[in-house]
Amino acid sequence: MPDPGMIVPAGEVALSVRDLCKTFGRGTKAKQVLMGLSFDVHPAQVVSLLGANGAGKTTLVNIASTLMLPTAGTVTVCGADVVTRPRQVRQCISLTGQFAAVDGELTGKENLIFFARLNGLSRAAAAKRADELLERFRLADAAGQRAAKYSGGMRRRLDIAASLIVEPQLLFLDEPTTGLDPLSRRELWEMVDELRGQGVAILLTTQYLDEAERLSDDIVLLREGRKVSQGSPAQLRQRFGASICKIGLDEATLAQKVATSVLPGVLGRAQDDFTVDALEVTFTALNGAEDLIAANRAIIASGIEITSTSLTPPSLDDVFLGTAFVSGTEPVEGV
Repeated sequence: MPDPGMIVPAGEVALSVRDLCKTFGRGTKAKQVLMGLSFDVHPAQVVSLLGANGAGKTTLVNIASTLMLPTAGTVTVCGADVVTRPRQVRQCISLTGQFAAVDGELTGKENLIFFARLNGLSRAAAAKRADELLERFRLADAAGQRAAKYSGGMRRRLDIAASLIVEPQLLFLDEPTTGLDPLSRRELWEMVDELRGQGVAILLTTQYLDEAERLSDDIVLLREGRKVSQGSPAQLRQRFGASICKIGLDEATLAQKVATSVLPGVLGRAQDDFTVDALEVTFTALNGAEDLIAANRAIIASGIEITSTSLTPPSLDDVFLGTAFVSGTEPVEGV
């Protein structure tokens, strides 16, 4: 059972990673998987590790959950070092890995009772907690079925329910929605929101941009074991991408005139920076709303009527696929 003395006060750090390095193998066969990684996760915060396969996400989770030793650097959970105080760390955490860990030969309820008993609950308390979680995860009707008969989404929900037998202070979710249908993914997202509202700190690893953007208070972008950048979804979009401005006109000839004669001079840009699609002129607003305002004023001043305008912020796709992340340029420090 969790040690009450390990409760993390609000505002303090649930997970602290400092200069973390991990190398597999020796000599010429040595491979560095993590290189100088540093970040924090606070209570009631979701931090996502976003990166392609091989970026080091699962390795970091394994180290932080005491399943693997680091080569260098430090990791502390609720103030306890994962190397020198692993037992205290395990009292504060739960881990849901990439693959369901439930026993297919046991029923849903039997699985949860088994995990509850492992966590020290009495038979009566284990059964009560199992019923609570089965209801919470919409598995009550299937409580008596063998887990092998569950769908992929049901098995994943059961797996996460098992990790919450004793509610943790820090929850590791390692690519939890892999293989889930859209409805099950959305339900899991709602569960993450609920846990965050209860003060649980969550470290999420994912390859899904929409998932990271939907859930994260903070995102750590990883590339080949290094932190490329860190920040909220809005901060990353602002740092790596520019908004797209679209201006609608009455006629195609007017759109061509705006793109070739009006806007290049006003914004100090080449004509190739402006695209005309039917009645709409599109360009990258490097200065955000300032470019939109300047463009509108110039078009109106030239006697052309505007029918519509829009300014769309960049998405995390732009960040993830941008040259600063993919092409191997120097890492950018987080905010």
